[in-house]
Amino acid sequence: MADDLTGTVALVTGGGRGIGFNTARELTEAGARVAITARSSDQLDQAASELGALAVAGDISREDDVARMVDETERSLGPIDLLIANAGIGGADAPTAESNPGEWWHVYEVNVLGTYLCCRAVLPGMIGRGRGRIVVVGSGASYLPVSVAGASTSYAPSKAAVGRFAENLAVEVAPQGIAVFLISPGLVQTDLTSARLGPDAPWTPPELAPGLIRVLASGRADRLAGRYLHAEHDDVEQLIGRADDVIEQDLNSIRLRR
Repeated sequence: MADDLTGTVALVTGGGRGIGFNTARELTEAGARVAITARSSDQLDQAASELGALAVAGDISREDDVARMVDETERSLGPIDLLIANAGIGGADAPTAESNPGEWWHVYEVNVLGTYLCCRAVLPGMIGRGRGRIVVVGSGASYLPVSVAGASTSYAPSKAAVGRFAENLAVEVAPQGIAVFLISPGLVQTDLTSARLGPDAPWTPPELAPGLIRVLASGRADRLAGRYLHAEHDDVEQLIGRADDVIEQDLNSIRLRR
C-alpha cells in the first residue's frame, strides 16, 4: 500500500515542470498539502492549477525570495514538514576558455547557493518543532566519468558540491530530529536533458524519483538519512530492511576507496 502523507506540508522547488512537477503530483496524490516554486509565474500558475497546489514564484538564488516563499507557504498551508530541493539549471556546453564567467558562476548560484538558502530557510522551524525532512535532488553527473569533451564544467561540479552539502547537513541536523536525503532521479527526460542527449538516450522512467521521494517523506527510511539513493538503481524497500548493514558498511555513499 502506498504511503499516506495526509497532513504533511511540502515545499517543492522547481515544481513548475519536469521532476519537480511530477514529485508535487505524487505528494498531492498522497494527501500532502503542496507548494511549488519556479521563476516563471505563468508556467507555475498553470502547474499549480493542474495539481491543486499553492504557487509561489521566486528565484531560489535570492535570499529575500526564498524567505518570502517559505513565509507564504507556511501562512497558507502551515509549517513546512518536507522540503524537496529540486530546482537547478545546467551550464552552457562551451569550452572553459571560451565560457562567460558570469554564466558559469550562475550555475553555482542556483544549484549550490539556492539549495543552501532553501534548506537554511526551513531549518529554524523544523529545529523548533524537532522534526522535518529534506530531500536534495542530486545528479549522477557529480561522480560519473567525464566522457564528453566540451561538456559544461559548471553543472557537474556544482552537483558534486550539492551532494557533499547534503551529506554534511544530514549529520549536522540529525540530533534535532531532521532527516536529510540525497537522491539521484536517474536520467529523466526533461527540457534540460533532452536538448543534450536526444530521444534515444537510456531514459529513466519519470515516475521512479517521485515514488522514492514519497517513501522518504513517509519517515520509514529515516535511518538512511545522509545516504545517496538512486531512484532507478536502488530498491529503497530493500535498503530500509537492511539499514543496519548499510550504516555499518558505509554503503550508498560516494567515497574514494584504496
